[in-house]
Amino acid sequence: MSITVQAAGATGLTAAEVEQRRRDGLTNDVPDRASRSVRDIVRANVFTRINAILGVLFILVLSTGSIIDGMFGLLIVANSAVGIIQEVRAKRTLDQLAIVSQARPTVRRDGVAHEVAPKDVVLDDLIELGPGDQIVVDGVVEESALLEIDESLLTGEADPIDKAIGAEVMSGSYVVSGSGAYRATKVGRDAYAAKLAEEASKFTLVHSELRSGIDKILKFITYLLIPAGLLSIYNQLFSSGESWRPAVTGMVAALVPMVPEGLVLMTSIAFAVGVVRLGRRQCLVQELPAIEGLARVDVVCADKTGTLTENGMRLSDLEIIDGFDDGEVRKALAAMAGDDPRPNASVQAIAEELTDRPGWQHTAVAPFSSAKKWSGFSYGEHGDWLLGAPDVLLDPGSEEARTAEELGSSGLRVLLLARSDRPVDAPDAPGAVRPAALVVLEQKIRPDARDTLDYFASQDVSIKVISGDNAVSVGAVASSLDLPGGDHAVDARRLPEDREQLADVLEHETTFGRVRPDQKRAMVGALQSRGHTVAMTGDGVNDVLALKDSDIGVAMGAGSPATRAVAQIVLLDNKFATLPYVVGEGRRVIGNIERVSNLFLTKTVYSVLLAFLVGLAGVGSQIFDYEPIGYPFLPRHVTIAAWFTIGIPAFILSLAPNNERARTGFVSRVMRLAIPSGVVIGVATFVAYLIAYAGPEASETQKEQAGTTALITLIMIAVWVLAIVARPYVWWKVVLIAASTGAYIVLFTVPFTREFFKLDPSNVALTTSAFICGAIGIVLVEAIWWISAALHGERRRLIPATPGGSA
Repeated sequence: MSITVQAAGATGLTAAEVEQRRRDGLTNDVPDRASRSVRDIVRANVFTRINAILGVLFILVLSTGSIIDGMFGLLIVANSAVGIIQEVRAKRTLDQLAIVSQARPTVRRDGVAHEVAPKDVVLDDLIELGPGDQIVVDGVVEESALLEIDESLLTGEADPIDKAIGAEVMSGSYVVSGSGAYRATKVGRDAYAAKLAEEASKFTLVHSELRSGIDKILKFITYLLIPAGLLSIYNQLFSSGESWRPAVTGMVAALVPMVPEGLVLMTSIAFAVGVVRLGRRQCLVQELPAIEGLARVDVVCADKTGTLTENGMRLSDLEIIDGFDDGEVRKALAAMAGDDPRPNASVQAIAEELTDRPGWQHTAVAPFSSAKKWSGFSYGEHGDWLLGAPDVLLDPGSEEARTAEELGSSGLRVLLLARSDRPVDAPDAPGAVRPAALVVLEQKIRPDARDTLDYFASQDVSIKVISGDNAVSVGAVASSLDLPGGDHAVDARRLPEDREQLADVLEHETTFGRVRPDQKRAMVGALQSRGHTVAMTGDGVNDVLALKDSDIGVAMGAGSPATRAVAQIVLLDNKFATLPYVVGEGRRVIGNIERVSNLFLTKTVYSVLLAFLVGLAGVGSQIFDYEPIGYPFLPRHVTIAAWFTIGIPAFILSLAPNNERARTGFVSRVMRLAIPSGVVIGVATFVAYLIAYAGPEASETQKEQAGTTALITLIMIAVWVLAIVARPYVWWKVVLIAASTGAYIVLFTVPFTREFFKLDPSNVALTTSAFICGAIGIVLVEAIWWISAALHGERRRLIPATPGGSA
């Protein structure tokens, strides 16, 4: 089929017409990235449920006149400020990287084609198209040369659709093969995909196992807070026998530690910091949960070209086949390379080497597609020429096919130049093929590819090399990188269609060649059917369907706009070696949030249990007529108890190195460790308080001593929980635990801090009993954690790391 062009408007809009449309507001005014505004970020971090609860309790404490006991109110400021700062940083990083990564359409104006930003497209612009180009606005086709559009991302229709002149095209689709141009008929928010894109690209922290797990935990905590809170309120205001001011402060002291105020904050910070860190490595995370998702991946499907090998190629040799003249072959190759409007890497290498164009006029064209594996031009009296895969165009038993396979087995890329007996756009093309020359191209293996594959192997992540190239050539590259199975690459044309049978092959084989786009997609689905979490890397339009269906799609920044549009992660530096850093960042986020969750939830459990025990004791005093009991702590006590056992350590641990492999079962793992630890702390603290409690008529000194006794017990066991959560140890973790312990020693021994925080450890007998209760609690917590770890195969987390290692 020859290229057909609609004459009217073939030169595109004039500069004056473009300017007039801009003045009329007929521009593609969709935001570059629909991220939350700074105002929305501030509102979301300030007006939270946790801040509302703490705010009400803060006002109640202030009403008693005890400003010092309202120190926990600083948590509102800290929660909001830190969350706002980190999310704004992450927003700016994402927005800047998204601008670099965005598809830039080629617009023809005044007869000259040049790239513009999507927002600079105006109504009636003439936009040129080639393979891999994303359609950025709705329009009508004005020029078509075998133009095929894939609309699967919008309609679910998997087969490419032929687009002749006059056909409509929709934004969000992309070009599979052929070339052409279309006129923009709907721009901005009127375009079909604008609303979908606006929703899909929002800065979000939801839809991840980690976030949903935390939501489940918070829901469980809410169910506990209601009865515990009501019981505490009743006990302090009606049963304790105290005046209203100490009753209210005791009630607030009971309620404040029940709220896991920093858990959501730390999760948000960990994700946001991850985005900023990866941004510095030129890695655009288009969906934040992808950081977490890639950390859970156990299979990486990597395309060969552009991933394991460099994008650029070099023409190495031309092996002329008998019957053809070297000059004729070179003229044909030069003509085809020069006439290709959107050359791929192979054609570009030919064009750079053969610059002497013969000036032939083509009468028909057949663009390259992944399905047929060849392209062609008809040049009238100069013949009908094909350029494509030797194993597709040649008889497998021919001498030329064997020669091509031998060359491919050494890692070279081999194409066949051949003549056909019919026009290349004939329905039955290519017809009878007469081989003219083997075109030998060199591909450079990325210098960092071996180290990257070694890293994944050390992390028990399987690599599957899936390529459209000749299986022998793919196997040669895989073998040179010492990838297991590379020496017996599988030709995908012989793969079974049945998903179960395909999954069986994929479980044992690692290297595949001649894989069609639909097969890449089927391979991803087959791996997922066996419970694998699959990441797909790619840069070509033939990778789009597989990228879309994989758990995590990773596109190269230099790849086609279509691949960048569907991928969750874009490697803007085009380095496959960046992936280990993304995996490491995800593991750091997940592992650290799990550690931090243990600390916060342990505090919630012991706070709820302590409130229940004190409340039930108060209710029992009315039923059985014994002396009522009040809450042991002031709000300032629960504040300092959290400072060095949770607050500061949790912040440090959330940002620390962590290479533990991500595992499912986050909620059950956290709960089975936090609940027994919290129970031990709650019971031990209550027992210590009962030992020291001198009744409601006790002096202020006796009340301070009783509260101090309970606080010492609580802090001792809580610091030990911190020590367990921090395992395995490295030097900075030892320093962190020692600093926390030292800080509490200062608080309890320095006269000023003792007086300021109403601490009195001067009663040797009571302080000794506190240490005994604390020691018993430490033994119980340690025993519980070791038993749990042994039962669930997690003892490795409790064993110290090797010197200089990190967790």
